[in-house]
Amino acid sequence: MSPRAAGSERSAARSQRLAKAPPLHAVELVYMTLFDVGRSIDLTQAAALLPGSPGMKVVRRRDTPESLLMPKPLCVDLRSGPQKAFSDEAVEGLSVAARVYDEGVLSIIMRLRVQSSLEDLHGMDQRRLSATVADLDSYMKNRFQTVVSILMPAIERDHTWHGVEKENYTAFCFADVGMEPGAFLAENQVALTTLLSGEPYGAPLHQSQIAKTMSNPFSYNATDLAVFDMDRALIIDAQRDYEDVLLICELANYQFLELRVLDRLLDGWLDEAEDDIRLFYTKRRVPRGRRNSLKRKFATLQVLRLDALFILENIENSSKIIGDYFLGSLYEHLCGIFNTAGWTRSIERRLDALQDVYEIVKSEKNERTMLFLEIIFIVVCIIPIIQFALG
Repeated sequence: MSPRAAGSERSAARSQRLAKAPPLHAVELVYMTLFDVGRSIDLTQAAALLPGSPGMKVVRRRDTPESLLMPKPLCVDLRSGPQKAFSDEAVEGLSVAARVYDEGVLSIIMRLRVQSSLEDLHGMDQRRLSATVADLDSYMKNRFQTVVSILMPAIERDHTWHGVEKENYTAFCFADVGMEPGAFLAENQVALTTLLSGEPYGAPLHQSQIAKTMSNPFSYNATDLAVFDMDRALIIDAQRDYEDVLLICELANYQFLELRVLDRLLDGWLDEAEDDIRLFYTKRRVPRGRRNSLKRKFATLQVLRLDALFILENIENSSKIIGDYFLGSLYEHLCGIFNTAGWTRSIERRLDALQDVYEIVKSEKNERTMLFLEIIFIVVCIIPIIQFALG
């Protein structure tokens, strides 16, 4: 074979490999992890411990209403690394921020910019990025532990707190995909469904699952599109105009986390209420320490009811504040995915059940006290009569 022929074959083989190579996309992966770390956080004290800026800036594009009011956390920039801080050539940069909410929630948001194929996006959070960063999950945990250790003096915890709860959400934000967003969705629906579902690339999903995941895309104009799932979202926007969408995702997850924590707290209280009822009705005399405990529970229950009412009111107000706008439809859709209405009904039922249980105990206790006082009154009245009769 002549050198010219061999060179032609190599060029043809190289062209064939390039033709078969999957296309690379500019993607920003936004990892949100919200932690419930206590009953509340003093933001003034937190700002002294961990300098940051108060409030979130909402970039009002599309038809974002002026009345859109978001929670006002303390925002802290944790790390903005240079591009070459990572050994993975696909990684273009990483930034990490924390948001500290006065309701006791800490949000760690990690943004990773990559050039990646759809296949390589699967399991990206488990890839080793450098010699010092094993994977994104480990890096997130390390950042969380560091921030919490600094903020501990500002975190209020009481006996109702039962440990850290968290909620994870990931957004895959694509820039220009080389075609209309709807066409990109249709052409890659299997790979995008496995990405949103957390399944391995190429997993044999049923067509009904694919249709369900892709069935409700949201678009504001012809160049953007968003699809949401329980733990992940897909956003396509050539202009990277998706900051307000990410804020809505965080708000919905924030409310969902608060509902889950409150529901778990009430579940534990119902178990305790069952023990209290059994003790009250099976023992003739309740120990003094237990009586004092019941009094404390009556008082704490009222505080708990107020906390629950504030949380439920905030959820209701969020939809009112957002209004009938594009972002409002996104928020309502996410609340439907998280079934916040079902969680709300469950919390309201449990609050009513707890109130009824302790009202019964309180009423029974009052009746016993009145009976005892009546007996004392009768005895006090009869003794002088007996003494007079015997005298």
